[in-house]
Amino acid sequence: MDWYVIAQAGQTTQQPAAGGGGMGAVFQMVVMFGGIFLIFWFLLIRPQRKQEKERKEMLKQLKKNDKVVTIGGIHGVVTNVREKDVTLKIDESRDVRVRFSRSAISQVVEREDEEEEKKEGEENQ
Repeated sequence: MDWYVIAQAGQTTQQPAAGGGGMGAVFQMVVMFGGIFLIFWFLLIRPQRKQEKERKEMLKQLKKNDKVVTIGGIHGVVTNVREKDVTLKIDESRDVRVRFSRSAISQVVEREDEEEEKKEGEENQ
């Protein structure tokens, strides 16, 4: 019985050395993981970077009289732009102004120059 166990142990240690295909399997695994990484890059990482770049550009171009929406859903008109924060006019009847950090601006609804173009187009008609 002891000889049988020793014989099987000897066979299992000799089989991988006789196969010689260990490097091919490692290469296939590396190629597969590389492919998965590329898929993640093109489907997740790259679009997110592009979106973040567009957002930074939008925040950089904020100016007075732009109509914006905050991440909390508050609509307002930009009255003052500083380096790190923006003052929004929320209610015109009571002259309510609130100061937000620039990163709290979610989107620009209407820019000042777009508003002027609409008015000029209406006047010409």
